[in-house]
Amino acid sequence: MSWKVTLDCTKAEAEAVSVDGDKLFEAHPHPPVLVADEPDPDKPDQWKLHAYFDHEPGWEEMKLLEQLAEGANPQLERLEDADWVTMSQAGIEPIRAGRFFVHTPMHHHLRPDGVTSFEIDAGLAFGTGQHATTKGCLEALDRLEQAGASFSNVADIGTGTGLLAFAALALWPQAKAIATDIDPVAVAVSEENAAINKIAIGHGAGQLLLATADGMAHPMIAARAPYDLLIANILAGPLKELAEEFTKAIAPGGTIILAGLLDTQARDVIAAYEERGMTVKESGKGEWRVLVLEKS
Repeated sequence: MSWKVTLDCTKAEAEAVSVDGDKLFEAHPHPPVLVADEPDPDKPDQWKLHAYFDHEPGWEEMKLLEQLAEGANPQLERLEDADWVTMSQAGIEPIRAGRFFVHTPMHHHLRPDGVTSFEIDAGLAFGTGQHATTKGCLEALDRLEQAGASFSNVADIGTGTGLLAFAALALWPQAKAIATDIDPVAVAVSEENAAINKIAIGHGAGQLLLATADGMAHPMIAARAPYDLLIANILAGPLKELAEEFTKAIAPGGTIILAGLLDTQARDVIAAYEERGMTVKESGKGEWRVLVLEKS
């Protein structure tokens, strides 16, 4: 027996859930799987948030969910004999970005020929803003390789699922890579995803190291520097706070890809990196920006 709670929310509230939802339930022994969707494309600001539980949620859990959407009126539904994880991912569409195709296990049968496919058993990371930023980062990596860029030492900071590090290793198979996240659960998930996608774990060429780290604060990150490619798909605030550390960790001529910021935040983020000697090569477009910068 499983349960689903549905709340009406705005697009902005949906996009904030990947951060706020994790924080709200970080101490919960059995947190829900949170998924946001846009039920009517003709009403782009009217979204719905779904929370899937493996138990009947109590009053405290319902009140926590109400914090995710102003004026929310949670609707509880019992799902008999339902696989609630599968149901939560049923509406999560695959990402097609350049030569990459990223899908949940539900969409394995849709893998097209002639592309590099990754299976990521993800929740809300495939919805709302994270979907757009992930796609943008994959496209930026693809463009760099198409333009002749070559990287041998890659860092994926705030990796989430490990995906962007996997993509970099697919494009530059002789590179070594490290992927880190502040959340140890995300690092464990990345390790599972690496096994699913046959990404080798280790220190050598074509292999991936994983570590739990707050920003750049880990001895393995320092030991690997300087990097010729650093990817950070996080949030605008941390991107600005980490500008000094990121730019110091990049070798001359190296590249930084930044994502997780809205178009209204791009100017401030760009300024923080230009002040430290980075040159903008791509400023991105659309609501969710992906910045590509190069160190002089």
